[in-house]
Amino acid sequence: MNRLFFQPHQAGLSKVEAAEHTLRNINPDVTFETHNYNITTMENFTHFMDRISHGGLEEGKPVDLVLSCVDNFEARMAINTACNELGQIWMESGVSENAVSGHIQLIIPGETACFACAPPLVVAANIDEKTLKREGVCAASLPTTMGVVAGLLVQNVLKYLLQFGTVSYYLGYNAMQDFFPSMAMKANPQCNDRYCRRQQEEYKKKEAERPKVEVVQEEEEVVVHEDNEWGIEVVSEVTDAELQAASGTAPDLPEGITVAYTIPAETAASGETVEETEQSLEELMAQMRKL
Repeated sequence: MNRLFFQPHQAGLSKVEAAEHTLRNINPDVTFETHNYNITTMENFTHFMDRISHGGLEEGKPVDLVLSCVDNFEARMAINTACNELGQIWMESGVSENAVSGHIQLIIPGETACFACAPPLVVAANIDEKTLKREGVCAASLPTTMGVVAGLLVQNVLKYLLQFGTVSYYLGYNAMQDFFPSMAMKANPQCNDRYCRRQQEEYKKKEAERPKVEVVQEEEEVVVHEDNEWGIEVVSEVTDAELQAASGTAPDLPEGITVAYTIPAETAASGETVEETEQSLEELMAQMRKL
């Protein structure tokens, strides 16, 4: 939403109010609940946690998923603390200061790394991020990078909620090199967030209580004939060289990419051929009648 959400007639409105108006016009069937406040203050943080644990579609039920789209580390840490304390699954997202890279991350308290398990240097060193910004200078902003990261986040949300495909635990985007790193990070046992450490202990207990499924490998029975008096063997009618020539040469591709088909190598026509001639069809038919 980094200054890209506002429309001219929404001048003077907050981001929250502008977002609600625009989204309501796009899809009036969606129920919106807006709160325009700073979640890092004690009073607002308590209310924020209450809405996570009781703000679901069903009255009094927790929400299914929390999406973090904030633009500062302090707010991210507040969301991280709230979700760790409540055991709430959430997705974190962000774009870099130079606006040419970004990421999304699925955080399952106790199972995967939370935002405090592997924090940025600014957070780990307790540096006031306000000192990093120069007065009167805004961070870089590219609508294209914002759109790509937002699309990746929404796609991951759909896969998680609708249970299809593979949900990414961490997916990055480097616009300079069109690079999309993907990985999964385990929770840090020495995490500074005590609620994260508590969630890790609960996760270990659940895993220990879960019945372990033993994978039994079935061995294929080898067909053995008692005798083969006539020496019968099953062999291919096509040699490896003929098969390679028929299927064509596969190009050298990066790992994970395969070709759907190959172009067979051209083969010369076999047998007798008729030489080209400038004679007409009538003249050739006349010659055949004389034979």
